[in-house]
Amino acid sequence: MDFTGFKNEDFEVFQIDGLEARMEALIERIRPKLTVLGHHFAPTLASVTGDEMFAHVAKHARRTINPPKDTWVAFANNPRGYKMLPHFQIGLWNTHVFIWFAVIYEAPQKPEIAARLTKKINKIYKEIPKDFVWSLDHMKTESYQHGKLSKEDLRSMFERLREVKKAELLCGYEISRETATNMDADEFLKIVDNVFEKVAPLYKIAQNIK
Repeated sequence: MDFTGFKNEDFEVFQIDGLEARMEALIERIRPKLTVLGHHFAPTLASVTGDEMFAHVAKHARRTINPPKDTWVAFANNPRGYKMLPHFQIGLWNTHVFIWFAVIYEAPQKPEIAARLTKKINKIYKEIPKDFVWSLDHMKTESYQHGKLSKEDLRSMFERLREVKKAELLCGYEISRETATNMDADEFLKIVDNVFEKVAPLYKIAQNIK
């Protein structure tokens, strides 16, 4: 199966009421596309990071009441899981698509990762594209455009990752629903390729890969 792009009906899944009904639509409409993206980009990410990468499509298995507000495929260098590791994500909310490098709250080595990022702050500040964004919580849609941040803003994000137990740090790119639904599949895949290439250095810093 080839990736066919995202359509309005994919984003509309997150407006369906009820856990069971929303999960049914998510599994039918979105999960096959995420699975295809997982197969497509695992080798790409292995190539740009030097680590073997495994795709993990979100199952939302722990949910018993609240329906998911977003969904994703994650990529990590472990076949059993990704949440405890620096990883990559492609996914969507009802408003936009996100493409992330991510360190989320389950990662036990956050203080060490934060220290490595801080050490390379000049390089990171200079090389991350201005239209990329940072997030401090993967469960919220709020993000901060890199081009509007000072180096000290970035430093405070890294410090927060080091010091706050539940802190997270994500960096990548967002595509609005309107743009994503008017984009052909090849165009989308090229954008993701470019984003992963630009955030792969963050992964290497986090993993202490030379």
